[in-house]
Amino acid sequence: MAELLIKRLCIVGVGLIGGSLARALREAGVVTEIIGTGRNIENLKKAVALGVIDSYEEDLARAVKGADVVVVAVPLGAMEAVFKTIAPHLDEHAILTDVGSAKGSVVKAAENAFGSLPVNLVPGHPIAGTEQSGVEASFAELYNERRIIITPTSVSDAQAIARVRAMWEACGAEVVEMNVEHHDEVLAATSHLPHMLAYTLVDTLARMDDSQEIFDYAAGGFRDFTRIASSDPQMWNDICLANHDALVVMLERFSADLKDLSNAVQRNDGDYLKEMFTRAKQARDAFCNK
Repeated sequence: MAELLIKRLCIVGVGLIGGSLARALREAGVVTEIIGTGRNIENLKKAVALGVIDSYEEDLARAVKGADVVVVAVPLGAMEAVFKTIAPHLDEHAILTDVGSAKGSVVKAAENAFGSLPVNLVPGHPIAGTEQSGVEASFAELYNERRIIITPTSVSDAQAIARVRAMWEACGAEVVEMNVEHHDEVLAATSHLPHMLAYTLVDTLARMDDSQEIFDYAAGGFRDFTRIASSDPQMWNDICLANHDALVVMLERFSADLKDLSNAVQRNDGDYLKEMFTRAKQARDAFCNK
């Protein structure tokens, strides 16, 4: 068995991300006890039945008591309320981390809830997931050979950073560090913008008069491109609001490029189209080969 890392792990929000973390740590043999908590009691009962967690606690304050690591895996819009509830009840040396997709809002939520940033807070974001949600969609291999970004604050304790890094590495992940602002800019471009495009395309087609026929004839390319539009709407609503500034920049940049494409199609500019298509193919091929 691997060297013990966590004696009592509390996961706030046992869905795909939190559930997969619990499964991976249990499989790695680095956690003794896993407590789940959240608003959906039926989901928590299911998590116990599936063996994802050992037990659950409806009361957040009681759930975090005695935990040496607390992972908050709730929508970004709920982050501050969770922090406020657990703040008086965390053990002095408990490590606090999260899995939110926008880190600036998490840091602000922590400042508002705790009065100042806790030294044991190490924000994090796993670059992994599927379009599925719920604990039944979780699996231990989700983080294997995937990147996890941690964004320590200016006051994050070195030991806390090391423990959060070790937790994710035990799941088979590659851990990288990044400052909060840069993280949010990068994720706006590589994750948040693509989700906005997929949602918008599906919504545009669904509102057309002949939408049923359009979807009847949609092929694999449409399915591949729009897969992520099946993701949790509440989660992506929160991400848009939380990473507003960086996402607006990317949306405006893409809108300008889309306008250029539209103009090229209108004037039958084959040179522009072929150059752009070639450039995009080369970039994507390089990404996939890497």
